[in-house]
Amino acid sequence: MTSRLRTTAREDLITVVLAFVLVAGGNMDGWAHSNLSSSLESFFTPWHGILYAGLAGTAGWTFWLAYTRRAAAPRWWRDGWPAGYRVGALGALLFAAGGLGDMIWHETIGIEIGLNAQFSPSHLLLVIGGVLLVSSPLRAWWAAGEGGLRTVTGVISLALTPTVTTILLSHSSAFLSDAPVRPFDPGLANGGLASPAGTVALLGVDAFVFTTPVIAIPFLLAHRRRPTLGAGAAVTAGTALFGMFMFEFPAPMAFASFTAILAALLADVIVVWLDAVRGPRAALRLPIAGAIHVGLVWSGLLLGLHLDAGLRWPIEMITGIVVITAALGALLGGLAAPPASHLTPDPQRSAAAPESVPSKT
Repeated sequence: MTSRLRTTAREDLITVVLAFVLVAGGNMDGWAHSNLSSSLESFFTPWHGILYAGLAGTAGWTFWLAYTRRAAAPRWWRDGWPAGYRVGALGALLFAAGGLGDMIWHETIGIEIGLNAQFSPSHLLLVIGGVLLVSSPLRAWWAAGEGGLRTVTGVISLALTPTVTTILLSHSSAFLSDAPVRPFDPGLANGGLASPAGTVALLGVDAFVFTTPVIAIPFLLAHRRRPTLGAGAAVTAGTALFGMFMFEFPAPMAFASFTAILAALLADVIVVWLDAVRGPRAALRLPIAGAIHVGLVWSGLLLGLHLDAGLRWPIEMITGIVVITAALGALLGGLAAPPASHLTPDPQRSAAAPESVPSKT
């Protein structure tokens, strides 16, 4: 019965607005942990108030959507969930459990400072629950297969979903790394260990590789279902801008994030055009889309860093990063692609087989 229940586009729009409040509260809390950690003394802060108000609104609305369908599903708590929202309800419960754990943690152990906040178990549970909750309109869009306002709410939800993870991944985000504009030293020191400058470069390379799945997987899952102009740019903007707000738009990464978003929009234009030319069943559709999306986003980021501060990595590393991450994007596209049997009909199965006649005994 659940598969036949659908939300309206306006109901999804309300979910998106409430989810935005939740994400904004998470952004403010991340900002406070990053900039006001020395003055944080309690769980009860204004930004926590906004965060949990967003949770209460989004969770309450999610459960209300199921309750209002009790005429079609009397056991609404089991059967009344509209398509895409059952998982969101689970996310709301996980988020609530994480919030309770976060309050206990803060009031007993204390306030996490810096990197500690990004590995707190209660914070990790909050992120998992948040991802499931704010992505409900995205799943509803996929289930409905509609355009118009439904596409708008779906793309906004697509942008918010990886944004939730960014608060705990900022330690390894390429959008927050200035390693390419720092002095580069390829030499070794201390008996074969990398020099301090070399270590910074290695961490910068790792940030590009680490962030690639964050921007590629949501885009590929959306593109697998339907090519949508702006989907890749939305994922890139959500991932990049969350970190920019949290760390007060650090230079030169803020300008580089802007050029990366523009590059992602260019990638959207290209992959949508390729779908129009080659068709949605073309060979290597998702690997090509993944490589284009990732390759252009990181090319745009590196270009922005160069224009603002000047790249100091050698040309081998600059070009190599783009090639490695584009290859990773193609690999992720191959993993996201449906089986070949789902794309091309099997002629033998398509042919009508003669119906067997049971033998008489």
